[in-house]
Order: sequence, then structure tokens, then C-alpha cells
Amino acid sequence: MKSVNLIFLAFGFMFLQNCKSKTTENTQSKDDTSVQKIEKSVFGKLPDGQTVDLYTLKNSNGMEVKISNYGGIITHWTAPDKDGKYEDVVMGYDSLAGYLAATPYFGAIVGRFGNRIAKGKFTLEGKNYVLAQNSNGNSLHGGVIGYDKVLWNVEPLEWAESALKLTYLSKDGEEGFPGNVNVTVVYTLQNDNSLKIDYSATTDKTTVINLTNHSYFNLAGMKKDILDHEVTINADRFLPVDKGLIPTGELRSVKGSVFDFTKSISIEKGINEVKDEQIKLGGGYDHAWVLNKKDNELSLAATVLEKTSGRKMTVMTTEPAVQFYTSNFMDGSITGKGGVRYTKRFGLCLETEHYPDSPNQTAFPSVVLKPKETYSTTTVYQFSVEK
Repeated sequence: MKSVNLIFLAFGFMFLQNCKSKTTENTQSKDDTSVQKIEKSVFGKLPDGQTVDLYTLKNSNGMEVKISNYGGIITHWTAPDKDGKYEDVVMGYDSLAGYLAATPYFGAIVGRFGNRIAKGKFTLEGKNYVLAQNSNGNSLHGGVIGYDKVLWNVEPLEWAESALKLTYLSKDGEEGFPGNVNVTVVYTLQNDNSLKIDYSATTDKTTVINLTNHSYFNLAGMKKDILDHEVTINADRFLPVDKGLIPTGELRSVKGSVFDFTKSISIEKGINEVKDEQIKLGGGYDHAWVLNKKDNELSLAATVLEKTSGRKMTVMTTEPAVQFYTSNFMDGSITGKGGVRYTKRFGLCLETEHYPDSPNQTAFPSVVLKPKETYSTTTVYQFSVEK
């Protein structure tokens, strides 16, 4: 009797082990197929011999985003049209050489301070700081060697949705800014065809910070300019600028002007309005819109629709403003990916950020970061299709 019981117990144990083994195999198989792998390839070398890599993120739908550890640059970004055809929708170069030679911040992380600081100067806690002046006497996008021109440390995060974690130590005095700042940017390509960008930073000395991404979008897949792109911006006010493109301090209503994008309109309807002083000063749109939102909530900033392809991009952000720029200074001298010449109005930027020149304008939302505080913002660019 005991021997029979032992046989049954042994059989039962083997059965349970077999079931457990199959369950484990099935779980592992499921996990393996759900994880989005990140491909890494060599993009080139810097003049000092350091290797620059390119990381390809993919989602379950077939969208691909390629990101370089040089400048955190988004070099390629494919999105489907109404027929399901994926095409690259961001401007850039085929090789690293283009980015090293001369580039208007194509796809890059910009900082320590995105946008302009008047005369490259500001005062913080009673101390005067002088920055690198790299744009008509002003500081632009962090200076001569901003975050767009440095090599970032990279950690691939292969989850159900692939992500790339980039970190950089911005040292005290870099481009004139105070404080050792530890910066982290995480790009996450999500399965709803959105790219989420999470920015965070800490400092050991009181400083100013304003990070953004400077991708140039063309939803027509680089076949034509962006004048027929239809744009909405969730803002009732914008920031007028002076001849140096520095905000005057006024928060002006968009109502009744060519800056009113509260309803979807094509870019060409207002951009050529030469009688508008602000259009003349900017050479087109190169202004910050003050978003209709509560502090720090992730909410709608803008949408862009290109009807021929059906591609639509929706921008969500926790930031208080978005800089809308329309490639005003492109003149055809840049040859981009696939041999395409980048002419005026060939791409558009929607840079989510704090207001330009905030360190010098106390009425603007603060960009000050102190020790023991954490800077944290999120922006999401999501693609969909309208047929």
C-alpha cells in the first residue's frame, strides 16, 4: 500500500513539475516576444576619436526612432500615412559628418537653457553671470557647445516599450552657467505611436535650466514644404519679440491676429503677412505661445495635420509654453537625408519649454533650480492618421 502511495506521489510530483516547466516556458516566451529590442550601430567618430553610436527604437506597430548619443539627436523618425506607408518625418543628415559640420540643432537635446537669453547675461542670487554669446549678441540654446554637441552616456531600457536613458554631467561654469548639473533624458517609444520624452536634473549650486528637443518635422515625408500643414496651438496668448527676437515682456492676445491658432489653420495663411510687425521681425513664426493649462499638468500643446498623407501629430507637455518655428533661416544651402535640399519653410519645430529670456524677466515663470530640488518635465509627441 505504501509503495502504491509512493508511486502516486512520485507521479503527481512529476506532473506538477512538468506543468510548472511548461508554464515557465510559456511565460518566458511571452515575455521575450513582448520585449522591444534596441539595435545599436556605429554612427561615426568625433574628431578626438570617440565613437558615436546610433540606437534604433521600434514599437509593435513598426514605428522606428533612431537616436544618437551625440547630442541625444533624433536622426530618423518614421510614421505611417493613411495607406499605412511609413516614412521619415524629421529633418537631419545621413551621417554624423553633417551634424558635426554645421546644423541648426536638428533633432537635438538643447540646454542648459533652450531658446534665447538676452545679451548672454543674467543675475542670480546677487551674482552676475556672463554666458557664451552665439546668436546676434545673445545666448542661444546653451551657447557655443551646448547639450546638442556633447557625448551623452546611454543605457538602453528594453521593456514592453523600448526606451533609451541618456545622462550627462554639465559642469559648473560650462558655457558660463553655474552649478554641476546632472541631467537625465529618457526617450520612450510607446505602442500608441508616441514618443515620450522625460527630462530631469539636479544641481549642487543654484542655476537656471530650460530643456527641450529641437526636432524639425515635415509630415509630408520630405516631399514638399510645410506651408499646407494645418496647425492648432492651445494658447490664447503669445510672446511678442524685439528685433533681437527677445520677448518684450508682454503676453499678447492672439485674437484677431495671424498668431491665432486656437482653431486649425494652414501655416501659409499667416506666415506671409508681411504687414504684421512680428512676422517681419521673426522672418515668419519664431515665437513662444503661452499654453492654456494648469501648472505641471500633462496637457495639449499643439496639433499638426498634413492632409495629403493623413498624418497627424499631437503634442502634449507639462511645460508652460511652446516655441513654434518655421525654418525661417533655411536657404537651400543644407543638403539633408537622401540628398534633399532644405529650403525655407521646409520643416517646423514645436519646442516645449519655459519662456525665452526667463532669467531676466521676473514676471515669467521661474527657471531657477536649487540644490536638493529636482527639475522634471515631460513631453509626448503622438502620431495618428486622419483619412
